[in-house]
This record gives sequence, C-alpha cells and structure tokens, in this order.
Amino acid sequence: MTKQQAERRAILSGSTFEEQIGYARAVVDGDWVHVSGTTGFDYTTMTISEDVVEQAEQCLRNVGAALEEAGASFADVVRVRYLLPERADFEPCWPVLRRHFGQVRPAATMMMCGLADPRMKIEIEVYARRGGGSHV
Repeated sequence: MTKQQAERRAILSGSTFEEQIGYARAVVDGDWVHVSGTTGFDYTTMTISEDVVEQAEQCLRNVGAALEEAGASFADVVRVRYLLPERADFEPCWPVLRRHFGQVRPAATMMMCGLADPRMKIEIEVYARRGGGSHV
C-alpha cells in the first residue's frame, strides 16, 4: 500500500457550520475525495446571495477550493449531486454547471429537498478520484 492509498485527512473550509455540526468540507481517502454538500455561502463573510445562479457559482468556487486542497480538480469528478428545494431553480443553473462539468460528464443526480437554511437554494456534493481526469 502506498502512502497516498493509506492517506485519510479532513479538509476544512472555515465554515462555522463545520464546527457547529461536526463535519469536514471534504475527506480525502486514498485517491478518493468526498466533498460534502456545499452551499452558496461565501465562507469568508458568511453571506449568501438571494440569486440561485450566484449561489451555484459560489457553491462551485467552494467545491473547487476543496478539490484543489485535496490535490484534485473538476476534471477528476466522477459523481455530482444537486440538491434544490425548488425544481424551477435548477434549469437557470445549467450554464454554470455545464461550464464546470460539461467536458467531464460525471454521473449526476438532481434531488428536490429542503435545505438546512431557507436562504439556501442549491447544494452541490461531489466525489472525485485524484488523477482520474486530465487536470485543466
């Protein structure tokens, strides 16, 4: 077993939710990177836009930062899950999602469900395998 295969570490974003609830933004387990459901909060200011497309953009900035810290990129993503309270909010986000995942084509699911805070309009969760894609 190589060092990378044995590696397991938590990646924290600085979100107050991680401390309050007891989870990590992402967990690296060998070559796999599991990124928790990530919302559109800007963790430096703990603010969130009212616009779902802006939230999707921020979600992906947050996910991208976790992937980068884990030594991965969007090109390594093999699975993505989109969680939204309102079905009508999904289609406006498609161009943003396509920009990040259009060339990667991960397995994807969209689910309608309530989110932890009524200001949250989208949450995105990804699984990636480091070295699985071409880093762009």
